[in-house]
Amino acid sequence: MKDMSATPSLAAEAYNVVRQRILRGELVLGQVISRRKLAAELGMSFLPVSEALLRLEVEGLLESRPRAGTRVRIPTREDVRGHFIVREALEVQAAKLFTRFATASERKELRKLAARVDGLAVKPDRTLYTVLHHRLHRRIAECSRCPVLSDAIEKTHALSSIWFGLLRRPAPGDAPHRHEELIEALTKGPADAAAEAMREHNAVAMERTIEVLKPYFRMRQNNRGTFFRSERKQKLHGIGAAPEELEVKYQNA
Repeated sequence: MKDMSATPSLAAEAYNVVRQRILRGELVLGQVISRRKLAAELGMSFLPVSEALLRLEVEGLLESRPRAGTRVRIPTREDVRGHFIVREALEVQAAKLFTRFATASERKELRKLAARVDGLAVKPDRTLYTVLHHRLHRRIAECSRCPVLSDAIEKTHALSSIWFGLLRRPAPGDAPHRHEELIEALTKGPADAAAEAMREHNAVAMERTIEVLKPYFRMRQNNRGTFFRSERKQKLHGIGAAPEELEVKYQNA
């Protein structure tokens, strides 16, 4: 075991490991995390691992129940709506500040990045799309010249990145150039128009996210909060399944 005097740094290490696994989809919605296995894998005691998981629980990435354990949080519809209400407030403010402080070179950079994002939206492999989409919103926040606001937006994107990873393809009604249109509004201003464009962009994202998560809402309700530890039971109850697979499962139930 590592030196207990290094617990804070060990907790940070465990936090980063688990957080990245969740964001990369290696740990899926509803998957139980074994503290014992994680501590053994990282060569740590339970204390830093427990501190790391508690921090992730506070951030909404995990959920715990007494005598049941800890798992990647399966969101409720209310979770998603609440998340996007907060995200709208933050990103609308960032959009306003962007119109004031973004430089000409930054505006040009964002136009090019938005075009790349929209160009990748229809590709079968959306991995790069997801990465660049996150980068686009992060750069808008950074160009607001308010580090505290930028940090807050970055934290909200952790949850949306998990849900966003479930979007296998754009919705039929999605505007083909929705990110280019957003950046056009931000780069040309005025601030009120930029804010309204971001508000509409966020509203579409919320509707799309709720739609793709509907099978997971049903899975949470049907499982009545049960934490399944064995891989066999997790598979049986749909944990780790793609949205379309869950949809078929519940249609046939």
